[in-house]
Amino acid sequence: MPAASKARWNELLALVGRGLMVRTDSREVRPGEVFVLMPTAGARSEAFLAQALANGAAWIVAGPGVALPQGPSHEPSQEPGARLMAVPDAADALGQLAAKYFRTHRQAMQVVAVTGTNGKTTITYLLEGLLAAAGRKVGALGTVSYRWPGACIEASLTTPGCWRLHELFARMSADGVDTVVMETSSHALHQKRVAGLEFDAAVLINLTQDHLDYHGGFEDYYQAKKLLFTSYPCADKFKAANADDPYGLRLLSELPDAVGFTLANAAAPAGNRMLCGTMTACTGKGVSLRMEFEGKCWTLDSGLVGAHNASNLMAAQAVGLGLGLNPGDMQALSPFTGVPGRLERVPNDHGLDIFVDYAHTPDALKNVLRALRALDFSRVLTVFGCGGDRDRTKRPLMGQAVAALSDVAILTSDNPRHEDPLGIMADVRPGLHNGLAAGTTNLTIIEEPDRYTALRLAISQLRPGDVLLVAGKGHESYQQIGDVKHPFSDVEAVGRAIREVRA
Repeated sequence: MPAASKARWNELLALVGRGLMVRTDSREVRPGEVFVLMPTAGARSEAFLAQALANGAAWIVAGPGVALPQGPSHEPSQEPGARLMAVPDAADALGQLAAKYFRTHRQAMQVVAVTGTNGKTTITYLLEGLLAAAGRKVGALGTVSYRWPGACIEASLTTPGCWRLHELFARMSADGVDTVVMETSSHALHQKRVAGLEFDAAVLINLTQDHLDYHGGFEDYYQAKKLLFTSYPCADKFKAANADDPYGLRLLSELPDAVGFTLANAAAPAGNRMLCGTMTACTGKGVSLRMEFEGKCWTLDSGLVGAHNASNLMAAQAVGLGLGLNPGDMQALSPFTGVPGRLERVPNDHGLDIFVDYAHTPDALKNVLRALRALDFSRVLTVFGCGGDRDRTKRPLMGQAVAALSDVAILTSDNPRHEDPLGIMADVRPGLHNGLAAGTTNLTIIEEPDRYTALRLAISQLRPGDVLLVAGKGHESYQQIGDVKHPFSDVEAVGRAIREVRA
């Protein structure tokens, strides 16, 4: 950056540090404020810029190639003398401005980032409990909520926008939080929502098919996740990855200082330390593990169900070790009973085994259905759908996963958003029939686009010894149709349907 530009940038940072407000939404700009034109604006950049100037922006922060309108094109209401601050990357600049405004660059909190396609929420909850038991005051940010002792806010995004993220960090710091555990999505990494933050630990759980509509392919998806390990944490921060996942193993081979964790006795790439685990039991009551790391051995019994949760427990322990905990501290994970919407049992007076789970990818469905199969239920019934305005290529794969591991598949609507539910179901249908060949030979397929009616049908089909999985929405309290979010909780809807069907 040229000396004159650097001086102007330092002037702006000083003003923001003294309370000058920064906006990324041109509609919210007030006279004298700063407007950051984000790279995601694309073709709408000119209109957003004009609106910010018309609202009186005094500073415009933008990437290369942006110029302020000149001469008569200026509106009379425009604040005269608006200054353009050209920066190499507006998203990075926003992170620096947010850190200055909220003083997050001066906070002493340790920050742990959890990334991967499946399991982020469970591992975040596990780490929250593990670190709290070790005496830390923990804040957690993720899909379910943004929470810390004395505060709980319903989450709008898995990883909030950059300015909001720094605001939450400032609130947590003011409330005495010393450790933050956060789910970190690939979207957030690619869009640099975490700009201005540094992480003391980062863990990659897995990489399976999801968000390919956004990233375009697995390689770009992987590179977005890898940013967490190569761009945001300092070089000496703790890094961990799942050696049982091919992309986790790849990351380990590219980062010799990272620690791997394995339940499958995966061989460590040259230079990597490994946390090795053995699953000694996996029943309806939970899992039992035996761990070994750098000559130390210990065991852990957990009420969490399934091999995928055993892997989640390994990830949490790897991060715990990286943050200085001892093997004995890991027993704090034993009483953990689960996460809202993650294999959440729906209590009822009829003895029905019904679980609600957030599984909305092919791999997540396979994991949760295999976990239920391991519990030796007579039959597995699955209610599921696929979200609209999302990756269409995963729809038949989700149908295939359900067909291969269920006895009764009830295909319904999830969050259709702006798509026709019947069209979404048509995309799923070929996978159901392809999966039939690889799974149970007596699969019953039921199609019902209304989600509540589908739940009633599923409950009416339940026999003694059966289990019902309601997949896709998990903890969500709404169903989005078009632009409207209608109140709808799977747990509440299941309870109501039981009362109606089994009255």
